[in-house]
Amino acid sequence: MPRLFGTDGVRGLANRELTADLALGLAQASAFVLTQGRRAEERRAEGRRPVAVVARDPRVSGEFITAAVASGLASSGVDVLDAGVIPTPAAAFLIGDIGADFGVMVSASHNPAPDNGIKFFAVGGTKLPDVVEDRIEEHLGIEKLLPTGGEVGRIRRFADAEDRYVVHLLGTLPHRLDGVHVVLDCANGAASAISPEVFTVAGAQVTLIGADPDGVNINDGVGSTHLDHLAARVREAGADVGIAHDGDADRCLAVDADGNVIDGDRIMAILAVAMKERGHLTDDTLVVTVMSNLGLHKAMQDAGIRVVQTAVGDRYVLEELNEHGYALGGEQSGHVIMTEHATTGDGILTGLHLVSEMARTGKSLAELAEVMTVFPQILVNVRGVDHHALGSDEVVAAAVREVENELGDSGRVLLRKSGTEPMVRVMVEAADQETADRLAHRLADVVLERLALPVG
Repeated sequence: MPRLFGTDGVRGLANRELTADLALGLAQASAFVLTQGRRAEERRAEGRRPVAVVARDPRVSGEFITAAVASGLASSGVDVLDAGVIPTPAAAFLIGDIGADFGVMVSASHNPAPDNGIKFFAVGGTKLPDVVEDRIEEHLGIEKLLPTGGEVGRIRRFADAEDRYVVHLLGTLPHRLDGVHVVLDCANGAASAISPEVFTVAGAQVTLIGADPDGVNINDGVGSTHLDHLAARVREAGADVGIAHDGDADRCLAVDADGNVIDGDRIMAILAVAMKERGHLTDDTLVVTVMSNLGLHKAMQDAGIRVVQTAVGDRYVLEELNEHGYALGGEQSGHVIMTEHATTGDGILTGLHLVSEMARTGKSLAELAEVMTVFPQILVNVRGVDHHALGSDEVVAAAVREVENELGDSGRVLLRKSGTEPMVRVMVEAADQETADRLAHRLADVVLERLALPVG
């Protein structure tokens, strides 16, 4: 059987793959796994039940899924604080802020409205390691905590959840945003109420798009996966910058005053340099995935900042950050993690600090982004191949070495096998787009020729 948990919790089409029964079962299994150990024993010895924060994004299916999750937790003797519709990083923050035992976020992030997902956070608001997710999956429908009488959990509204998070965000700012006109695209998602409030209180002039969630319009033509509308609105309004969130606001992308996209790599470059200047960049180190642009590596080298690479996925960035105590890391897609202030990627926090740097320096976003020159990049998906054989085929390996030699220091090559389907991803960066395209397709042809699966 395939693993139930993916790279970011359990996701699927709501009421098909992700049902109320599954949500109930996952909640009961998580209560069994996450309320063991000395901390839980101490709580029980004091006559207190474990506490979990539960939150969701505004998609309509989140209502019944959250109800099922809360029911599963309460039936397992866990007190539930229902924070309602808030961003994923807000839920993670609140878990640590109130000392909850764990938390659950119901969201499918940037996916379309019919999808939904469930992700769990441990004590302190950190993501669960794979081994703990596997334990939850193993206990699904097998072992339950079924207290009776006064031992069952209670479900209460987390009344000041938004206020706590807003105060936290404002408290992180190194500089107010006065004088900066920001267009916010909230993806009709979980940031639709909080992000406008925070940017306004911080001093920015705010224009809104994608801030009218109705349960079915989340990520629909807006947000960090659809930046054209934001770019057009920035130009139309004569704004200084556009900030785009995704459905659960754990990522941030930006556009400058001319509507040019500033991706996660360039956002990290700007923040890394600023943090180093303030002495807040631990060991002068930035953590990124192998997909980050070569231009970021060269820019950081010029700035005296070391770059550490991880596998693709914000969870791997987080593991590296936490293991070594680094302060900043993230992905090209806009998941940016600032460990001084957050335990996970936080799109509102990232946007605030990016705009704060504009206000502090008096520079435009385009000027700040000049710290990094983006190398042309192409990603070719080669389907219908034996991706498991990628690492053992000598002809493919020789072709990669040949391309690397041709590129020298002016580019790089990365071949990655898909974790879910028979596909190999070929990524090439080069000094110009024509070279990147030509070499990527040359490698893709070799991969297809060598690793193609038999038809039928």
